[in-house]
This record gives sequence, structure tokens and C-alpha cells, in this order.
Amino acid sequence: MADHPIFTESIRRIRALLGETGLGPLEQQVLERLVHSSGDPGLRPLLQFSEGACACGLDALTGGAVILTDTAMAAAAVTPMAARTLGSEVRCLLEWAPEQSPPGSTRSAAAMQSVWPELTQAAAAAGQPMPLVLVGSAPTALELLLDLLEAGALAPSLVIGMPVGFVGVPESKRRLAASGLAQIRLEGTRGGAGLVAAAVNALLRAAQAAS
Repeated sequence: MADHPIFTESIRRIRALLGETGLGPLEQQVLERLVHSSGDPGLRPLLQFSEGACACGLDALTGGAVILTDTAMAAAAVTPMAARTLGSEVRCLLEWAPEQSPPGSTRSAAAMQSVWPELTQAAAAAGQPMPLVLVGSAPTALELLLDLLEAGALAPSLVIGMPVGFVGVPESKRRLAASGLAQIRLEGTRGGAGLVAAAVNALLRAAQAAS
């Protein structure tokens, strides 16, 4: 898959702006895609990787793992890249969301409660890696996923945790950081659908290049 000259030049300029980052090749590609998508080189100190997170994601994608996003916008940004690379299945959490938020909860959290057992059981039955989870907008979905895991649910192959906002967002990221899960995380209040999509798209491109 040949890159457009504008993209190639953008990455060259981003590398010049970032300088030496000390990141491995996969982590560097994720960072470059995030900066390219946001126009913000200042994301570098906020971007955190658990040890081996990118390799876990790469292996899972190559093995046929489903990509679960928390918004239709993120799914729309990932689906074309998935189709051009590995043909990964992309699902959106809101496919399982109730029409109304349950009392004391959110539609996204209710959807995670329903979908996670379904997707993990399907992956196990098919002999596939567990899904990758992308959270760019719904900290309550991330919190619910962590609740399920603490109760013994199967863990995702990778969590890309970058919810954006001020209410519940830093708290959900701190909890993710302490979870021990394979994760790519953006600290603080920044994040969003475009950034989680950019992160997994970097892994999809890397997986195709390695195949």
C-alpha cells in the first residue's frame, strides 16, 4: 500500500519536530499517526504504552481479532484501513446499546455489559485472540469493562484507552493504568475517536507490512 506523497512528507516533518523519542519502531509509528491526526506534537509526553502493548495488538490483529470501538465515528475511521490491510472485523459498541440510558448508568456502559461476554465467547469458540477495545469517548464503558475483568471476564488483547473530556476521564485512565492490561493510553483529558482510530490504524499498517 503506497503512501500518498503528502502523507510521506507529513511524517518526515513530524519526525523532525519530535526528534529522538526513545520509542521502539511500533510505538514510534503509533505516535506519528497520533500527531498526524491531531496536528499536536505535544501529545508525546502524554502517550503511554504498557510493556509489549503494540506487539500484543499486532499479534492479535494478525490472528483475526475483532476491533471493538465505542463510537460510530471511530468505527468509520478504522473500517477503511481494516479493509485495505487485514480485513479485520470492526464493531461498534453502540450496536448493543439500549435506546435509553439505564438509571444511574449510560448507554455505552450498558452496551459493554452486553457485548463483552458475547464477543469473548465468540472469539474463544473460533480460536481467535480476544478483541481489541478502543475507547475514545466513553469513560463509563471503560470503567464497566474494568469492572467485568475484575469479576473474572476474559481480558482484551489490547485496550487503546483515550477517552476525551473532564468528567470521569482522568479517573478511568488512572484505573486503566493500574489494571495491568496491555494498553496504549493518553494521559489527562485529551483523546477522542480520531486518536484511537489513528493508533489502531498504525498497528494495522504495521501488520500488513509484516505479512
